Amino acid sequence: MTQTQSELWDQELDADRWQADPEVDELLSGGVDLHTHPGPSPFPRRMSILDAATDAATLGFRAIVAKSHHHSMQTDILALESAGLKDVPVKVFGGVALNNTVGGLNPYAVELALRMGGRVVWFPTIASPAHLEFHQHHHSNFPVSGIPLRDNEPISVVGEDGKLTDKVRDILDVIVQESAIMNCGHLPADQIDVLVKGAVEAGVERMVVSHPDFIVGAEPSRFKEWSALGVHVEHCLAMVVGRSATEDPIDKITPFHQAAGTSRTIFSSDLGQKGNPLPMTAFRRMVRKLLDAGFAHDDIKTMTGGNAGQLLFT
Repeated sequence: MTQTQSELWDQELDADRWQADPEVDELLSGGVDLHTHPGPSPFPRRMSILDAATDAATLGFRAIVAKSHHHSMQTDILALESAGLKDVPVKVFGGVALNNTVGGLNPYAVELALRMGGRVVWFPTIASPAHLEFHQHHHSNFPVSGIPLRDNEPISVVGEDGKLTDKVRDILDVIVQESAIMNCGHLPADQIDVLVKGAVEAGVERMVVSHPDFIVGAEPSRFKEWSALGVHVEHCLAMVVGRSATEDPIDKITPFHQAAGTSRTIFSSDLGQKGNPLPMTAFRRMVRKLLDAGFAHDDIKTMTGGNAGQLLFT
């Protein structure tokens, strides 16, 4: 059968995936990916939820989290269990991103997603004011919906008084009740600052800030305070070793790693998009970079599975 141009391109994206590297693969056994982007999605994806789990199983991953910017994937995950997902030796979790398509800052949507087994609540991503501002000036750097959807209205977590809104506080209470993970989404750093402090006051114990230097605009210095409050920095491999990466991966992460420390650092893929490598390809590339830079084996295990595993399972 003749391969399509798309299939050939996918093989090129993952060409180094099949090169033997036992040292890397051993370190990734038991890994956890808190941030994958499978389909179904209005955005173009190159893998399904089942594909993502199967991909993770090739390296002995313990768990992955499936994320959509538009809907909770927890019901998709449950529906797939009888279609083969339950037979894959990787635990798959979902959650909900609080954008316009789920009603924005909607505690009802949060309750539903978490009480059906979801583990993560992402505050606004594609509806964040910071994301909308970025997308206006860097349109080609982010996926575009393949179906017609109305424009997102910006969603902020703070009111005109600069304090968290009542709906946000309600959502934080649900997160506490369900011992779930709070991800700050694509909110601007100043709003994350308010959200993190409010979350700590509410009793949230599992907090993550994703790709701090992409859209969010958080300087490494902020993480000295945030990590002291219990925040983990999530380095997304899509920006670090993905197709669009332009900076040396170690140079990119080092300032944040120095500020947050190994115990508050997580590597997640943020992958699944068309035109990007598969998640496990990116993990293998990043671990090889870390090894070549002299990172200790135990530290790599902690950042590729240990920390994320504690957030998901304890």
